[in-house]
Amino acid sequence: MVSNAYALGDMGQATGGANFHFLGLMAILFVIFYFLLIRPQQKQQKEHKDMLASLTHGDEVVTASGIHGKVVAMTENIVTVEIADNVKVKFSRGHIAGVSKKKQ
Repeated sequence: MVSNAYALGDMGQATGGANFHFLGLMAILFVIFYFLLIRPQQKQQKEHKDMLASLTHGDEVVTASGIHGKVVAMTENIVTVEIADNVKVKFSRGHIAGVSKKKQ
């Protein structure tokens, strides 16, 4: 009588070629993830950083919470935004989501 384990022979064991194939597949997946996820995110972060560095007084901005206003004062980390007549709110510079209108 022949057991099932003996009948399989070497079929159940991984060979060195299969390990190399697996590593190659993982490298290809990493390259795909890099170009589809990592690289675009880094580009978007760089654009946001450049936008924050180019903020000036009088720019109309949108905050991360959706508040629209005009930049009236700035320090290194704080941006003061006027959202209505005589209503000024201070935001962290990183919470400015975008510039809706640059000062002319």
